[in-house]
Amino acid sequence: MKGMLLQLSRSLSRAGPVLTRRVHSSTCRASTVSSKTKVDRPLNSDEIYAREDKYGAHNYHPLPVALERGEGIYVWDVEGSRYYDFLSAYSAVNQGHCHPKIIAALNAQASKLTLTSRAFYNNVLGAYEEYITNMFEYDKVLPMNTGVEGCETACKLARKWAYSVKGVPRNKAKIIFANGNFWGRTMAAISSSTDPSSYEGFGPYMPGFELVPYNDIPSLEKALQDPNVAAFMVEPIQGEAGVVVPDQGYLTRVRELCTKYNVLWIADEVQTGLARTGKMLAVDHEEVRPDVVVLGKALSGGVYPVSAVLCDDEIMLTIKPGEHGSTYGGNPVACQVAVAALQVIEKEKLAENAERMGEILRAGLTKLPKDIVTTVRGKGLLNAIVIRETKDFDAWKVCLRLRDNGLLAKPTHGDIIRLAPPLIIKEHELEECVDIIQRTIMSF
Repeated sequence: MKGMLLQLSRSLSRAGPVLTRRVHSSTCRASTVSSKTKVDRPLNSDEIYAREDKYGAHNYHPLPVALERGEGIYVWDVEGSRYYDFLSAYSAVNQGHCHPKIIAALNAQASKLTLTSRAFYNNVLGAYEEYITNMFEYDKVLPMNTGVEGCETACKLARKWAYSVKGVPRNKAKIIFANGNFWGRTMAAISSSTDPSSYEGFGPYMPGFELVPYNDIPSLEKALQDPNVAAFMVEPIQGEAGVVVPDQGYLTRVRELCTKYNVLWIADEVQTGLARTGKMLAVDHEEVRPDVVVLGKALSGGVYPVSAVLCDDEIMLTIKPGEHGSTYGGNPVACQVAVAALQVIEKEKLAENAERMGEILRAGLTKLPKDIVTTVRGKGLLNAIVIRETKDFDAWKVCLRLRDNGLLAKPTHGDIIRLAPPLIIKEHELEECVDIIQRTIMSF
């Protein structure tokens, strides 16, 4: 026994320096890498592109512009050039970049209490919950961080409701989605996608998800007749698909059919909500009330990840403690930021401004030559133009030239350009942007 202990002691003593050397080697390597990347001057745009390409995953194809500052409707690149932002971080900065009221709320709470998790109560969450549920007139809110988390939460709620309230047999619940939908790139989100760039190579996919054509009421009604259907989740206007606006009355019929067949209607308002389309929610254009509403993006004004799922007690209370949650969901900083973001939308009447500015924007876009711009569509300040592609001309090249002329936009699905500035934009600024777009298109 004594010999064994002596042998073990010698083995450990031999292992000790090796372990030390490995840690030291790793530390030295990290220090070396740090010293290599450190420079005495700010990087220029090309150097920033190269650094991201070298050290970052290649899961995005950004427009080549390296931004370092934003204020209101403008952003500046590292060389100091100013641009109109006509993407608004996919509608996350509806209130404009770095809105002072939202930044003040962020700073005030961040210096006091940032995170408790939901293991304890805090003095901020309940105030936020009361504020947002009163604003949108739902019984409850479940706070999350990102839009895709919100949509996944809505799907979980729908399944739980189907089993405990509707009486769907265990593990048989179905959720219906519309072709062309986009709500993120998690495994669940891509399982409902019809875009190969999202789902190809990532199977197997989530069971219980089925698809119907968008803006097709007969197909939807046929699908909802299945008694195992728990919910229909749909964007009131499909954003990533290219700002596809359904026929007037589509949302009203969706509400009627979901009620008729005892199916939950989940409105994915992550991009279309919070004044973007000229109403507080896009469903407000038809004055209909979904069973579940998912919000995100502009819920924080672009300064912090905040999302929310709103519904009534019959649905929300089907989920019990331990069955769903998020460490950061509903943290004090997020709650204060969200209240400030919502107050800005209301007090600055951003929905009304979006509706009026959207009409001016579309009026200007319809003057573009039809042999180049085949379609103009949208609501409020969520708009898109469709470019007629040729061998030497496509939406990407248009966006590059728009950038050169001082306006940033991004293509989607190859031939479509979204045009969605912050909702604080004024008429004279919008007219200047329309002029930039018209001059850019005519230059081709």
